[in-house]
Amino acid sequence: MQTKKLTRALVAGGVIAALSASYLAGRQHWETTMVTPAVAAATTVSQPAPQMMVPDFSSIVQHYGPAVVNISALHDASAASESNTVQMPPGMNQNDPFYQFFRQFYGGMQQQPQNSQPSEDLGSGFIVSPNGYILTNAHVVDGAQHVTVKLTDKREYKAKVIGSDKASDVALLKINATGLPTVKIGNPADTKVGQWVLAIGSPYGFDNTVTSGIVSAKSRSLPDENYVPFIQTDVPVNPGNSGGPLFNLKGEVIGINSMIYTRTGGFQGLSFAIPIDLAMKVKTQLQQYGKVTRGRLGVAIQEVSQPLAKSFGLSSPTGALVSSIDKSGPAAKSGLKPGDVILAVNGSKVDDSTQLPAMIADMRPGDTADLLVWHDGAKHHVSVKLGSYNATELASNGGSQTTHTKLGVSVRSLTPNEMSEAQVSHGLLVERSSGPAEQAGVQAGDIILSIDGTPVRSAAQLSAKIKTAGENVALLIQRDGQQIFIPVDLGLG
Repeated sequence: MQTKKLTRALVAGGVIAALSASYLAGRQHWETTMVTPAVAAATTVSQPAPQMMVPDFSSIVQHYGPAVVNISALHDASAASESNTVQMPPGMNQNDPFYQFFRQFYGGMQQQPQNSQPSEDLGSGFIVSPNGYILTNAHVVDGAQHVTVKLTDKREYKAKVIGSDKASDVALLKINATGLPTVKIGNPADTKVGQWVLAIGSPYGFDNTVTSGIVSAKSRSLPDENYVPFIQTDVPVNPGNSGGPLFNLKGEVIGINSMIYTRTGGFQGLSFAIPIDLAMKVKTQLQQYGKVTRGRLGVAIQEVSQPLAKSFGLSSPTGALVSSIDKSGPAAKSGLKPGDVILAVNGSKVDDSTQLPAMIADMRPGDTADLLVWHDGAKHHVSVKLGSYNATELASNGGSQTTHTKLGVSVRSLTPNEMSEAQVSHGLLVERSSGPAEQAGVQAGDIILSIDGTPVRSAAQLSAKIKTAGENVALLIQRDGQQIFIPVDLGLG
């Protein structure tokens, strides 16, 4: 079974053109398309063909196109080698038939000779202020020594990277220009599943390509990308689309195209965009401070299933179940307990466990979070003074636990006492096992010592190994004082 891959699609930059005056007045233009049945019945009576209404995106493309830019990120030979190792699609290696193909879009081979030439990554962005601030994906410009922005009127500017946030994959650039065209920012919360959207970009190097589709889902959590509640669409997005805007029918940007989910490396109907409201919050912090700070709760959470809801006495499967608490984290001082279900944060409902990480991360360290908690069959309020989120930890668990969906385990670092008791110098404790890991026999309580012979000392290190692994990995596990190797087929996920 082929491994599914999450691929960040680098973009060459899109050209969108402008809304007509009547569209700006709030009118939507549609063109009527005749739909003819593939097989017509033999009859002498002429039947009218059914009709369907198809949106006309040309006014959006015409009006906002000048605000979309091409981005060229130049890396020197040594930096390019390191950067491109990270940028290659997860699970891809030199034996993959698509490896040579993706070198063009991810910036080169994983190992380059010392005399190799600088590499150039191409991407897209869009102007969000007339004085030259531009949003794009962090992975488009990470590690670049020189960044050049090209407008649709052929003007080129050297760009300064104001800041880059890997957790959200958002970067902010600045060019020395004024009076620039800008996009209109929308509200992803108003977007409904099934609505039309369009993307602008340069898939496979074909500049100024406009593609369209519908919103397939919202608040989608992805493997090892659990901080961002992605907008899922079926808009054709390929290598060359990342960093470009995702528009609604009002001509408003509701997201930044960032990823595709694929077995082959090409588009297969699953595209993901970073919600623009999240990106704009990141922009504000990058513009003011050059970095992003986030709140940290210090708990590990899991989904509340129907059986769990019934066992806890909840009327419906809602909220985020606290499975463990970091003993040195903020929540440990609040009275929050494993088995508590967080139903709301500062009055905002937590309908699903995937919502909690973004809600907590959206607050600043030192802020107080008022949690509505289900405890012992009743609702209680618990106040927690948030700590600071560490960028090397995934927000899906408040920092105490990292979830690796592709592998199927949730892990955390061992405490000094646990390492002493297990007589090990490193390792990660498995708190939950599912998917490929569970099928291979990995259990909660196991200690992962190494993957494919490489010792693992942190959750971030395990993430990096999983992202670059093939379909099979070998885990060295310690269980009940005994060490065993367990082969795991990642393709079963």
